[in-house]
Amino acid sequence: MTADRRTAQHAPHGPTDGSHRSRRARLALVTAVATTLAAGVAATTANGLPGAHDAPGISAAAAASPVRADEAADGFASVDALGQDGTYGGRGGETVTVRTLADLEKYATAPQPYVIVVAAAITMDPKGREIKVASDKTIIGSGTSGHIVGGGFFLGQGVHNVIIRNLTIRDSYAGTWNDKEHDWDAIQMDGAHHVWIDHNDLRNMADGLIDSRKDTTYLTVSWNRLQHDNKAFGIGWTENTTADITIHHNWLHETEQRNPSTDNVAHAHLYNNFLQDDPGTDITTSYGNYARGHTNMVLENSYFDGLNNPVTRDSTATLAQRGSVFAGTTGRNESGGGTSFDPRSYYAYTLDAAAEVPALVKAGAGPRSTVGAAATAAVTTLTVAKDGSGQYGSVQAAVNAVPAGNTARTVISIAPGTYREPVRIPSTKQNVTLQGSGPSRRSTVIVYDNASGTQKPDGSGPYGTGGSATVAAEADGFQARNLTIANDFDEAAHQDMSGLQAVALRTAADKVFLDSIITEGDQDTLLLDTAAKEKLGRVYMRNSYVVGNVDFVFGRASAVIDASVITLKKRWNGSSAGYITAPSTAAGRKGFLINNSTVNGDVSPATFYLGRPWHAGGDATLDPMTTVRDTTLSAAIRPAPWTDMSGFSWKDDRFAEYRNDGPGAGTAGGDRPQLSDGAAAGQEVADWLSGWTPSAS
Repeated sequence: MTADRRTAQHAPHGPTDGSHRSRRARLALVTAVATTLAAGVAATTANGLPGAHDAPGISAAAAASPVRADEAADGFASVDALGQDGTYGGRGGETVTVRTLADLEKYATAPQPYVIVVAAAITMDPKGREIKVASDKTIIGSGTSGHIVGGGFFLGQGVHNVIIRNLTIRDSYAGTWNDKEHDWDAIQMDGAHHVWIDHNDLRNMADGLIDSRKDTTYLTVSWNRLQHDNKAFGIGWTENTTADITIHHNWLHETEQRNPSTDNVAHAHLYNNFLQDDPGTDITTSYGNYARGHTNMVLENSYFDGLNNPVTRDSTATLAQRGSVFAGTTGRNESGGGTSFDPRSYYAYTLDAAAEVPALVKAGAGPRSTVGAAATAAVTTLTVAKDGSGQYGSVQAAVNAVPAGNTARTVISIAPGTYREPVRIPSTKQNVTLQGSGPSRRSTVIVYDNASGTQKPDGSGPYGTGGSATVAAEADGFQARNLTIANDFDEAAHQDMSGLQAVALRTAADKVFLDSIITEGDQDTLLLDTAAKEKLGRVYMRNSYVVGNVDFVFGRASAVIDASVITLKKRWNGSSAGYITAPSTAAGRKGFLINNSTVNGDVSPATFYLGRPWHAGGDATLDPMTTVRDTTLSAAIRPAPWTDMSGFSWKDDRFAEYRNDGPGAGTAGGDRPQLSDGAAAGQEVADWLSGWTPSAS
């Protein structure tokens, strides 16, 4: 958006996919939206954040189960073997909520399948106790409230199909750093198979955080925080070379050894992990990824920060490394060259760029907030596939099939592929979810290239900014999950055109939930609007990417961007200059909240503003608002991060920061207002949502 965007043309304004004691790590634990699990068919993508697998024909019973309880594992845990078809835990069994040790042990050791929701901090008695989990179990924390204190879980020989997710397992530490007396782990497995350990916070145990022993196989360990422990993750203790293990998107932080130590593993696939050793602390990492014995290891696109001996291997092991970043590391780095197995011959996966890993993993690893209560209505699923295998060949065709006035959730499950089409969900078609069914957000792409100045085919004039959107969602209850929505309009090729704004996603509705998506464009990528000035439009975006350069988050909605990555990009001519937000908030309403996120991108230092006030149509009654809090800012952010627009001073509106960090953060001053602690207490996620609890479909 440029300063002349007061014109009528702009009327409806208009990523790729600290210390363990740090504020950011603590925030990841406490940023909760609700305390109960949501219902739905959401699934974790190959790059770990909430996405969605295809779930055609889902029943009403399945729709009413807790969020993530219907999900299945990725990586080696997803492989059909040993008589087990992937790893899906207690799916299909009864869902129970536990708050006591007795109930947790009762259901975890039962022979029947169970989905066990841990809704409190449960203290093990005696200290060091490890519950012997039986097969066909999902043990999942209710938001960030599920804690196992002073003990953990044990999976014995032959135990299979177990999922452990969203838990904090902590504090069996017995006072000896390299403890040889207490074998008290967070999760120990001896001869188990088909196990998925995902989105947990494991710390401060007496022995190891995870021990995978005695040929435990078909194991995936993803999106966990392993921190403040002598021994992080040990694998092996056998002469056999049979185990198959996937380890991805984990944050190993201030752990001394076994990061992991991988002994005699047939296929060890490690990718997109973040290993971090803070300088000047009393914990010094002795080594990072270690291939021992006859291990065959593939190591891809990981990030090693400040480690001693980041990659080591025995002379008998095979290790192929590609694409990783080594920042401030010393000692052995035996990662050059080498050949090993091809993980894609076993399962599909998508790599994130190594440079993006620290921000991505810090934002996404560990327990996640819950997002609502159980759904009560059945979910209708419509399928879209370009190859004819779905019910519809285009996204818009599936939208057209949704009946007007529908009240139940309709999930449009979109197969992997690129769908070059504009999509509009009219206001009469509420509760529609666009959900990619592939392994990552990049697998399913909806893209088009209209711009504000593009002429309509019927000759009625240009589209205007709002009309340029690739996806326009005008119906309340809209959700998007596990996909990319992009506008690839070529600004360089159309410099003669009036109106280069090109929207990827426009929402003009209330209760909009954007979950693990990518929105990508240049100018005006993401338009978060309301149906009318007097109407409320609440939007909650989490675990997502927003990519752009000029006013690329804009509009009058009350919108939260939470635990996400905002990626700055250069303009069409290669210059670095831009603005992230351009709110046009109505007086008395909340505007934009960027919370617990990361701002980065390959642009020049001190070239981007956090925002400027957009008084749409010159409306002086508007009171634009952006708050950026608890967020890591790159050096691209200007020291004076707010600026005026079209004659309206930002100082007359509502722009502020709170507890941001990173090279682009700054101290309070006249050009950089900071919220007091008291004011910040009234500018949290729940204040924006105003009683609405987003629930995943």
